[in-house]
Parts: sequence; C-alpha cells; structure tokens
Amino acid sequence: MIIINMKIKNKYTILSLLALTLFVSCARMGNPDGGWFDETPPKVIGASPADKGVDVKSRNVKINFDEYVKIDNATENVIVSPPQLTSPEIKAAGKSIDVKLIDSLKANTTYTIDFSDAISDNNEGNPLGNFTYSFSTGVEIDTMEVSGYVLAADNLEPVKGILVGLYSNQADSAFQKTPMLRVSRTDSRGHFIIKGVKKGSYRVYALQDVDGNYMFSQKSEKIAFLHDLITTSLKPDVKQDTLWTDSLHIADIKRHDYTHFLPDDVTLPAFTELQTDRYLLSVTRKEANHFVTNFSYGNNELPKIKGLNFNEKNAFIAIPNVKRDTISYWLRDSSLVNQDTLRMEINYLKTDSLGKLVVQNDTMEVLSKQPYEKRMNTAKKEFEKWQKVQEKAKKKGDPYQAVKPQENIKLNVNAPTELDPDKNIPIGVDAPLEKVDTSKIHLYTKIDTLWYKAKYAFRPLAHRDANGKLVRSDTLKYGMDYELVGEWRPGQEYSLEMDSMAFVDIYGNVSGKNKHGFKVKSNDEYSTLTISLMGMDGKHCILQLLDKSDNVMKELVTENGQAEFFYLAAGDYYLRMFVDRNNNGIWDTGDFVTDTQPEEVYYYPGKIECKVKWDVRESWNPTDKPLYLQKPREITKQKIDKQKTVKRRNTDRAKKMGIEYISTGA
Repeated sequence: MIIINMKIKNKYTILSLLALTLFVSCARMGNPDGGWFDETPPKVIGASPADKGVDVKSRNVKINFDEYVKIDNATENVIVSPPQLTSPEIKAAGKSIDVKLIDSLKANTTYTIDFSDAISDNNEGNPLGNFTYSFSTGVEIDTMEVSGYVLAADNLEPVKGILVGLYSNQADSAFQKTPMLRVSRTDSRGHFIIKGVKKGSYRVYALQDVDGNYMFSQKSEKIAFLHDLITTSLKPDVKQDTLWTDSLHIADIKRHDYTHFLPDDVTLPAFTELQTDRYLLSVTRKEANHFVTNFSYGNNELPKIKGLNFNEKNAFIAIPNVKRDTISYWLRDSSLVNQDTLRMEINYLKTDSLGKLVVQNDTMEVLSKQPYEKRMNTAKKEFEKWQKVQEKAKKKGDPYQAVKPQENIKLNVNAPTELDPDKNIPIGVDAPLEKVDTSKIHLYTKIDTLWYKAKYAFRPLAHRDANGKLVRSDTLKYGMDYELVGEWRPGQEYSLEMDSMAFVDIYGNVSGKNKHGFKVKSNDEYSTLTISLMGMDGKHCILQLLDKSDNVMKELVTENGQAEFFYLAAGDYYLRMFVDRNNNGIWDTGDFVTDTQPEEVYYYPGKIECKVKWDVRESWNPTDKPLYLQKPREITKQKIDKQKTVKRRNTDRAKKMGIEYISTGA
C-alpha cells in the first residue's frame, strides 16, 4: 500500500484537488500520459504441486503469479537441489513459470528450486526478491539452511558462481565418488545459502564443476573444503527493516521476528591443486634463432632432441627456466637459423594414466614464425634505407660510412634517473651471452665535484624455483638476465659506463659503448612502516606490501612478530600476509588427497597512509576479523553486482507534483 499526503498549494484549483484524489490508492502502472508507475513486485498466488507440499510425485512444477513475469538467465541464476545431472527445463509462460525436472525424483527427499532474484514482472522489471520454491517426496519437508562465503585462498577475492554443496556421507572419498547432496551457487560477494537441509552434520565443499557431474573429478577444478564437520541448528532472532521516504529520509524502522539458521558464516578458501602431471604443451619458434618446449610440469631430466633434417650435435644451447618446465633451445649455427623448418624427434618423460613417468617419443615439424625470405626482405629494406642516408651525406660533403657497421647487442638497462636505495639495476640481453668482461663495466660516484670509482657486483638475476628456493646461476655464461648491485648512498650521483665489447653473445655480436647517469634518492623522500603482529606467535609469516592494484611492492619475513618496510614513497598502501608453513618463501596451495589446506592468507582491513619523513607504526591481529570482511573494498577486483530493486520512480513524480509521497513497501 502507498500513502500519499497531499498538501494543497495556493496555485492549485479545485479541479487539481479532484484529480489528485484519484491517486490515493495502491499504485498501479499508469497510462502513457504520465500516471503512477507500477512499483509492486509480482506475487505468488499458487503453485502445483503446492509450495512446501509433501508426498509429491510429479516432476512438473507450475508457479502462478498475479501478473505477467519473466525470468532472467535461468541456466545460471536458478539452482535446483538436489543437483540435477540433466539440466531441468525452466521457462516463463505468461503469468506462470514452468519447471520440468528431467532426473528421477529421489524418495523421502526435499527439493528446492532457488530462483534468487531472477524473477521480475514483465513491464517495469520489479524483482520478486530472493524466492525459493520447495517440495518433498516424503511425508515431511526439511527447512534448515547453511550459509557462508567462498574466497580465493591466495588473495581473499570473492569467488563468484562456484558451486557449494553438502554431503551427509562423511567419508573423504565421497567428494570424488558421488554427486553433492544439496547445492547452492555463490553470488558476486562469494556468498551462498544452501536451503532445504535436513537437521544433522555434514561435510561442506566448494567446486568449480568443469564437467557438470557435481563431484571433484578433475585436478584442474577449483575446490575448497573444511577439515571439520558442520552441524545445522536454529534460533529465534530479530531483524530490522528500514523504510525510506526517499534516499535521504527514513520513514520508519520495523522489527521482525525470524528464524536464524546456523551456521551462517562458513568460510571456504578456494584453490586449484598443483598440477604435477607432466605432458608436452607446445613447441614454438616465434623467432628464427631459437625454439621453446613448454611442459605442464618440470623435471630435472631435460628432453633429448634428435634432428631429422639437421645434425643435432652441438646444434643448440639448451637453457631451461628455474622450474625446468620451459626449455629454450638457441641455435648456434646460422644455417640452422635460416632453415625455416626443423624436423625433429623429442624424447621426454610423460605422466601415464597410472600417474607414473614414462618415456614418450614425439616427431614434429617446428616452423619459424619469421621465415627466411621475410627476414631477408626486411634486411634489404633496412640496408637500402641506410644506403640512401649515406649517399645523401656524401653529396652534401658530410661524413658518411662506406660499409654498414654490424649492429651491436641491444642492452636493456633499467636505470631510472632516480634510484631507490634498496633497488638494483637489471640488465637484459636478447640472446644468450658467450662472454661478459666485467673489466669493461665501470661504476662511478660523484663526491663534491669529483668522480670516483664505486664498488659493484655484476651477477645473474635470481629466481625462485618450484620449491620456492632462490636459484642463481654461478656463471655469467649463457645468461640473459643480470643485475648490477651497488653500495648505494642516498643523495649521491652515479654513472654506469660500459665499454665496447663488454658483452659478446653466442653469435659473436658485441655490445657498444653504453652510459647511464642516475641519482640515488635522499632518505628525506621516504617513509618507514613498522608492523607488529599479534596472535601469530611461533608462526613463520611473510608480509607483502601492496599497491592499489593488489600488486606486491615489497615483501618481508617477520622476525619476532615485527617487520619494517624502508624506503616507501609517499602514498597509500595495503597489507597482505600468509603463513609460510613449510618455510619455502612462497605461498603454497592445498591438496585434497593429503587433506592439506592452502597456506593461510590475511589482509589488513584498511589502507595505510605513508608520508615523507614519517615513521608509521601499525599493530595487527590478522584473526580479529572474519576473512570475508578483511580485504579492503578498494583493492577487491570482484565487484559486487548491483542488487535488483524497485526503481521507486513515484517519489520523483510526487515531488514534481508537490505531493508528499510515502511508500510503506510493496
């Protein structure tokens, strides 16, 4: 019912008053001339079988409404429980919604059809709200509920659209052998409600069901599980409903008694298991001078390559990444580089159907994405362009070159004009190096007005392997990623100078002269952040300082519950922590078979503001708040879907007409 309080203004005539009295009634949809809008959601007026009916045998359900209705994306938004292996047929038909269950009905079982907010009226789109229909094939209907949240285990992002299900069978193997008993699906907040549950104890799981069988059957499926059983219960409770006059003014606050079902805060950390099965993903040759083998998982034993149209002896340099799942084969001989097709036999270890590594032989042709003819045409055009420049210089009497010089190695030196004191200078090349002459690499620092030699170390970059261990090559040969490490002094200027032929690649190409000037920033340009952890005694914790995009800026291991972040630029930061249970320095996922949960992740529930010359201190107990309330909204990538609500356009219309409009709710 809608209440309209009319306050007549001086300019209104008696005719206006008579006209307005026509609107003092429940609002219905107006005519095109600008009448009142329909703000009343559709109402259920009956169903066959009856809602909450018992001893039901029919698999056809018809739900009747007081007006024409529509249903939004029934396949995704409507959940039938127990889960149906064959998708039910769900459609709107005039003033009704028809549901046809294809699977046979189970005896003595409560069925629920959860429409969420998918139902709305056909004209104005007023949503019915969270509507669930249920019936039982037995003599009684189950009404308990279980609710909670599913979050990504590694970053606490809400997981949208993942299945959450219950098992009364408490054996661990049930999740892999039988479909879920009762199911729901998470919304954009990661929230779920499983309805129609029988009173008792259950195991609860989340499943990204790739193959639609409602059980964990593929290792690639995202899952979540709890060690402990959950037990359903209920209690009487009171909730408040706020009625609004408009977006700013409260009309009334009403209190309602309701049944509070428990548990309502089940939190499931969802993860994907480590893929240890080994198989060949691809062999690619994007550039003519090397090809790359990509495997699903690494192995200490590298593949063996046998050439079928070339001699593989000393033909290439094999350079694996630290995880040894990707191996680059750099061709030594230019004749092989110019050969567009390499036919080869690859001998490698592959996981068989029993989970054991066996020898696999594959024969394949590896084609260059940069054909020889195309590269020659490009080189010809570049030479002709260079030749024209030299001829033009010669005619003008300017200096020119008679012979085109060999191109130098391209050095990728990431030396900013201003360097943080705790950073080093990465240096990369485009092909493996045969030789590095550190005597031709010089670092100078300016003291007063004079330049002096400064100490440095030139070394390969370190990377973490699959076990989290930092691995660094003990030789400079055949590397492509390096770093220059200096004893940087805040506020001082530096000059990095490299002579010609400091670097020589495997093709004999050399580097040219190279010079980079930069200054190390002063301490006055930074802030320091000190974190004191509480409630984490005896745990090996790694703190990660994040930017507004949830990217890791700095990472520290806590010592005695303390961590200090130095050299922070002014700005807003966020904080994440994980418990490094195995002390390997990286976050580890879970494993269902071994009953291993992923390593615990926590977020500091807010942003931390740092200013220059400030020392910021924060105390943090990571377990103070539930996980689903921790991650700050500003860095949460999964945004909450806008809730479907009645548009309430009559309020604006009443204002224009000079009427005080109060809705008591539809």
